[in-house]
Amino acid sequence: MRAPLAWSVAGLLAAVALPWYALQEGLDSGAWLSGLWSSEDYASGLAQSIAHGKWWLAPVLASLAACLAVALLPLERERQGTLLLLASGLGLLLFVAQALGIGLRGWTTEWLNALLGELDARQVGIGAGGALVLIALLSLLSIALALRGGFGGDAFVAGAVTTVAASIVLFTAWPILRILLQAFQDGDGAFMPALLIDRLAAEKIWSLRCLTGGGRCGVAWNTLFLALACGAGTTALGLAFALIATRTCFAYKKTLRVLTVLPIITPPFVIGLALILVFGRSGLVNQFLEWSMGVQSTRWIYGFQGVFLAQLFAFTPVAFLVLIGVVEGVSPTLEEASQTLRADRWATFSTVSLPLMRPGLANAFLVGFIESIADFGNPIVLGGDYGVLSTEIYFAVVGAQLDYGRAAALALLLLTFALGAFFLQRRIVGTRSYATISGKGDSGLPTPLPDRARRAAQWIALPWAGFTLLLYGFAFVGGLVKVWGRDYTPTLDHYAKAFAIEHTADGLIWSGAAWNSFWTTVKLAAIAAPLTAALGLLAAWLLVRQRFAGRATLEFATMLSFAVPGTVIGVAYVFAFNVPPIEITGTAMIIVLCFIFRNMPVGVRAGMAAMSQIDRSLDEASLTLRGRAPQTLVYVVLPLLRPAIVGALVYGFVRAVTTVSAVVFLVTAEYELATTYIILRVINGDYGLAIAYSCALIVLMLAVILVIQFLVGERRLGRRAPQIQGGRA
Repeated sequence: MRAPLAWSVAGLLAAVALPWYALQEGLDSGAWLSGLWSSEDYASGLAQSIAHGKWWLAPVLASLAACLAVALLPLERERQGTLLLLASGLGLLLFVAQALGIGLRGWTTEWLNALLGELDARQVGIGAGGALVLIALLSLLSIALALRGGFGGDAFVAGAVTTVAASIVLFTAWPILRILLQAFQDGDGAFMPALLIDRLAAEKIWSLRCLTGGGRCGVAWNTLFLALACGAGTTALGLAFALIATRTCFAYKKTLRVLTVLPIITPPFVIGLALILVFGRSGLVNQFLEWSMGVQSTRWIYGFQGVFLAQLFAFTPVAFLVLIGVVEGVSPTLEEASQTLRADRWATFSTVSLPLMRPGLANAFLVGFIESIADFGNPIVLGGDYGVLSTEIYFAVVGAQLDYGRAAALALLLLTFALGAFFLQRRIVGTRSYATISGKGDSGLPTPLPDRARRAAQWIALPWAGFTLLLYGFAFVGGLVKVWGRDYTPTLDHYAKAFAIEHTADGLIWSGAAWNSFWTTVKLAAIAAPLTAALGLLAAWLLVRQRFAGRATLEFATMLSFAVPGTVIGVAYVFAFNVPPIEITGTAMIIVLCFIFRNMPVGVRAGMAAMSQIDRSLDEASLTLRGRAPQTLVYVVLPLLRPAIVGALVYGFVRAVTTVSAVVFLVTAEYELATTYIILRVINGDYGLAIAYSCALIVLMLAVILVIQFLVGERRLGRRAPQIQGGRA
């Protein structure tokens, strides 16, 4: 095989020709070219080990050289795989050991000092050379596993599993583990497991006084009740919208789709602010009731009902994106067979169509549940006295108490809730087959919805769409008046302040206060979105189509970052990547990585739901025609996953633009994001500017969504178009 030789050579070239450690000025400066051997800051891995006293790098490079020797030897496939596995595996162990064992001040732990003595040398975070050597060793390991018969002997599948698993371990499991260990440590860093029980046994967490009328329930019960309600509500609304969009001839389907995804492209706090403008003490509804009926203003919007309402607005689009492809994928052939057996449309829908949507419904509920428990923005704005775990974690980190241990313990509790929902979802879906998309050219006509189901979907979805339009109308108007609630004079001052452009002798100057954060956000989101979608859909393909040891563990690991509140993820990234072996805090890279691994789970769940409907016979047909795994994935599976691809790309871009809690600790003056700029304006009471900026972002994201849908296209299943008679399909 040529692959082991190519990766061995690539790794050795990186160890010789690129700086091993990270450069403050970056590779593009070119300053390192003259110091690859002479300068300790710029030296390659080989130069570091020979000329600068970094002896611990030599065994890693020797393992890579051993891989090259194995690749050159004329050996049998399995024997070559065994030797390559030993060499690359040893190299990886040595790489990880030296990276974690030696830091800025020598050995990173006292027991290494005691065992090996003081170490005068030090090392900073790895750079381009070290990163490429690590990638080469991981690639050689995956090739070795394939040579030994693992993953069906397919090197592409082995490499894909290794890539997904290694990236999740490095950028999800490792930072979360670093912060969760704080739950078992005291203020001095001493390991004390009993502290976890003390931190989680507080009455504020588990109290049930709200059921007896004697006070408030604990934040754990509040979080669980809210998440269950949100998961059920968003799934029901998402299903109603998906049925109307795919199984009815509703005249305004495209408008309905835009309204459906509108909340997901909304910057943080806008939904909460809009609800307050309408239903708050000084909101329009309370003012009207007081003026017309003398009803005193109340604060009913603050608490469970307000947070629940805001979360329904915020997370229903996610459920819709998961369900739309699933509803479209239900085979009309099975529905026609049911009607041939004299089943009416309701019996067909309830016993054939709906059960085939079970994977999508379960995945939509799981995503809604996890989104709710990890939500921070809506509870902080509308929660009032209704505390949840995410806000408790935030106050534990940024409040006067600054108790990382308590925050980590509460985050561990959130992970437990997410794990429970995950296993419940797997139990509901079970091991049954839900494949409905086969290789046949024509699967018949979709069965029209029964009247009861159509009316129920419309009664659920259409009022909600109208409510959405109303809220966004008020939010839009809020950016066009001087001061909402006091001075309704129309003005464009807020837009001018944010996005002013001046024409000077030197050309155009982007003089508006928001331009810097705007362009930074667009650039980083455009980088993160395709990577998020690619990694998520690749993981979904592996989890649905491949069988390998640890598949269930990998599936849960893909949801890990989704289950942890964004504030915890942000703090975890600072903890993990502010010191060697990976020092990227304060760079654009850490923000992009946070975007990718925070948003990837939605692409995974959407891809798994859609892929569970695609019959394996299509893959088998490709293999029969000598198509390899990459060809099958690109030419057979991906064209049938266009709804999931659109969903993953849209979600990846939109969430990168609108996220706040996960990146609030990662932004810097150089890399300020739109959401942090908006929050500062809200804190300063400049609601007009915040809403104007938010409206501009909404327009941007709508345009990006249309471009993504145009570029990806629609999935074609070879089905006849239904004939419209009397306004019905």
